[in-house]
Amino acid sequence: MTKPTRLFDFPYHQMEQYPLTEMIVTKKGEQWQSISTASFIQQVEALAQGLLAMGIERGDRIAIITSYNRSEWNIVDHAALQIGAVDVPIYPTMTETDYEYILNHSEAKIIFLSDEVLHEKVKSIYARLTTQPKVFSFDDVAGLEKWDSVAIQDNQRLDELKKRRDAVKAQDLATIIYTSGTTGLPKGVMLSHENIATNVVASDPRLPLLEKGNSVSLSFLPCCHIFERMLHYLYMLNGVTIYMTNMESIKEDLNHCQPHVFTAVPRLLEKVYDGIVQKGLANTGIKKVLFQWALNLALEWEPSGKSFSYRLQLGLANKLVFSKVRAALGLTRIGAIASGSAALQPRLARFFNAAGMTVLEGYGLTETSPVVTVNTVRGEDMLRVGSVGKLIDGVQVKIMEDGEIAVSGPNVMLGYYKQPELTAEVIKDGWFLTGDIGEFRDGFLVITDRKKEMFKTSGGKYVAPQVIENALKESLYIEQCMVIGENQKFPGALVVPDRLVLAEIARQKGIAQDHGDQWLHHDTIKELIWQDIHKINVRFGKWEQVKSFQIVNEPFSINKGEITPTLKLKRKRIMENYRHLIEAMFGE
Repeated sequence: MTKPTRLFDFPYHQMEQYPLTEMIVTKKGEQWQSISTASFIQQVEALAQGLLAMGIERGDRIAIITSYNRSEWNIVDHAALQIGAVDVPIYPTMTETDYEYILNHSEAKIIFLSDEVLHEKVKSIYARLTTQPKVFSFDDVAGLEKWDSVAIQDNQRLDELKKRRDAVKAQDLATIIYTSGTTGLPKGVMLSHENIATNVVASDPRLPLLEKGNSVSLSFLPCCHIFERMLHYLYMLNGVTIYMTNMESIKEDLNHCQPHVFTAVPRLLEKVYDGIVQKGLANTGIKKVLFQWALNLALEWEPSGKSFSYRLQLGLANKLVFSKVRAALGLTRIGAIASGSAALQPRLARFFNAAGMTVLEGYGLTETSPVVTVNTVRGEDMLRVGSVGKLIDGVQVKIMEDGEIAVSGPNVMLGYYKQPELTAEVIKDGWFLTGDIGEFRDGFLVITDRKKEMFKTSGGKYVAPQVIENALKESLYIEQCMVIGENQKFPGALVVPDRLVLAEIARQKGIAQDHGDQWLHHDTIKELIWQDIHKINVRFGKWEQVKSFQIVNEPFSINKGEITPTLKLKRKRIMENYRHLIEAMFGE
């Protein structure tokens, strides 16, 4: 069978090749509710007919906002796409100002939202929405019609649906995804069916070998994010059951569904790693010695393998230590964890891969649908720690004179919605300018920084902050950090300490924790952080080394406008929020 070319073709492909009794399983409260491939298609077609009856035309925009992943999101997605409409997924964590801008800019005709909390958010700006869209809810919400009230089944409408579906071309606009970005208003990235579908098919060979029709994935990253959404289509292509949940219950849900594959962002893997290490080092006697030995072995891991002696020891470490870690995490069947959205520290890649929890890092942007490169365990020399992998089929990359990564291929966006000037700035002669700096090493792409985030010290030296930040986060004591130093004599860092790890150390050293956040600024705690910064500094040139730092008591957050929904730092806002700490840092 030929591979799907339009996004709504994927469930039909699954129905023909790997029909599932459990296609999507959604956690609602404490219950898991499943739908089969056949039921999914039936609900999609019924909703699509209802949208036709409401008068939705080709190209009309339909917004979808959910607090957590659920099958209804996918049903609305496929129903809208079948009739040639364009869906506009919106992050639940975006601000009311962003909601107002996106809904007005996209001129959404309908909003599907999940619950009362999101309804309140939409209600607060509804009077200022020019299109006055009809609002439906997935949960019971006072004053709103339920989403399934739209659905109808009518032979006449079914004929109309088939005609509308047949008229949709692969090149047609499928979705507008508004990226919050690190500065300015959100930009509406226009992606066609072809953009995403070709990316799914090209990424398929990088997915670990799974038993088609009998494998399980866990989905908790927002499906409004193109990374997670693309994987949903890929799971459908391969007949992989999708368990849907949220970040709050991830630990128990991993144990419940025992996935073969799932996606994660580095920050989640950092937290898992820190929890494992903290628990392992809290042991006493032989258990602590064994864990430390296994940890040290794991941090030396290389994909190409090491000596026979090393492999023998690692096998023993897996049997004695890491098998128990996997069982505790619910990862006894894991084939791969796909990591994206931000840089993954090499220590995390080494640890998880050595411990039998394969982590595959990739690279891409919303504008590239998203995958450009990705590591894999299929074939020889296809995984390299510290890299984001090799190019997928059909995608080209060239490194510009200034080191910027440019991408060309069928996955490159149509442009920014209603912003042709901005589109022209980033797409030149068919090449999309990513804004990322990188280089190829033996065919593997290595990202070194963001072009616009590099700064120059007062000594005239350029500093790439992301590289240093990524290294600093290797410290067990540092959860988040931001390196700054524009026009200063040296770089400094705002450091968000890892409370979980440091609280245990404070307890062991008798440092009182009953006076707010004062204990985080204790000389012993600061000295521990300094020691790790000094160890990491030796990797960099003298002009790049962090010479001063200030502790930030609270993590950088979306609510305070300090990070994007995809966890990228909003540097300008962070500098505004912590100006007093920055002044103190460079005044020392």
